[in-house]
Amino acid sequence: MRLTKRRALWAPVVLGTATMLLAACSSSSSTSAASSGSSSASTPASSGSSSASSSSGSGSLKTGLKVFVIPKNLGNPYFTTADSIGSGGALAALQTLGESGTENSGTAATPASQIPAIQAAITKGANALILSATDPSALCPTLNAAMQRGITVVTYDSDAPSCRSLFVNQASTAEIGTSEVDLLAKQIHDKGDIAIVSAAASATNQNAWIGYMKTELAKYPQMHLVSTVYGNDDPTTATQVTQGLLEQYPNLAGIISPTTVGILAAAQVLDTPKYRGKIALTGLGTPDSLKKFVADGTIQAFELWNPANLGYLAAYAAVEYASKAITNATGQTFSAGKLGSFTVGADATILLGPPFVFDKANINNFNF
Repeated sequence: MRLTKRRALWAPVVLGTATMLLAACSSSSSTSAASSGSSSASTPASSGSSSASSSSGSGSLKTGLKVFVIPKNLGNPYFTTADSIGSGGALAALQTLGESGTENSGTAATPASQIPAIQAAITKGANALILSATDPSALCPTLNAAMQRGITVVTYDSDAPSCRSLFVNQASTAEIGTSEVDLLAKQIHDKGDIAIVSAAASATNQNAWIGYMKTELAKYPQMHLVSTVYGNDDPTTATQVTQGLLEQYPNLAGIISPTTVGILAAAQVLDTPKYRGKIALTGLGTPDSLKKFVADGTIQAFELWNPANLGYLAAYAAVEYASKAITNATGQTFSAGKLGSFTVGADATILLGPPFVFDKANINNFNF
């Protein structure tokens, strides 16, 4: 899963770039979505697909493709940034390429909530699906049915390895897991009881990262993982399970939350004189949501990649594949517009780049 060249991952998100503000991340379009409560964005395009002259490193791409972006759940700021036109995410890339792009999903990060959006996209004549999987296997009957109809399935953020065409991974799975443990170890001086506040118990990416966290913990014999709890990417649930950890483990030294919803909920719980600066918190979060907590000392450091770049890359990959400009064979390269060139790696995976660490010294340089 190598890149053809090393990129400046954060170039599109410099200080003062208004388009990266989460407040500007709502989709703007007249295209109706597949179900109530969804947001959509479209470019004027004909139904179906037609050969056209949009060019990439791989040659001509089709325009007018119907592409449905299906995040784990709607209303999640992380996916709003990853998907919307205002942030420069997946729908912005589809607009640039001359495709018809629509975002739709359920409001809960569960297969039961996500599957109807997939089925609706198939019914509406989708040429490609860009999907963050809520479960590695529960979605497969529906996704396999889509692929049998010739629909390209590209997963991003969270994979369903046995039922997709390509996976766009935000960063090395091992690097995400190990680096979060290393960040926390530095903050608690390599010792103490720790816990994990994850998203859904079935989430492919969460479980893979946690697996590497447990491996990395072997390097820190005085750090002990006492519990892993699940907030299901729901603010209320994540708050409740964090409060439960504090009650059950009064000597807790630190928490890792590898989910943007979970780390924000945990920060809000810990942002009191009783816990602030006494229980360390790290994980994956967006800078705008956590600036307050970094400023007041609730969080020392956390990490993430650029979600908008992830969505943008996934859209390019989906159009390349649907246009038959690339396949899932290892070693093929293609251009993802402003992001540069990428290579299809092992297991049909495309890697965006390494996570970036945010702390008090740099966090105000980012707006998303």
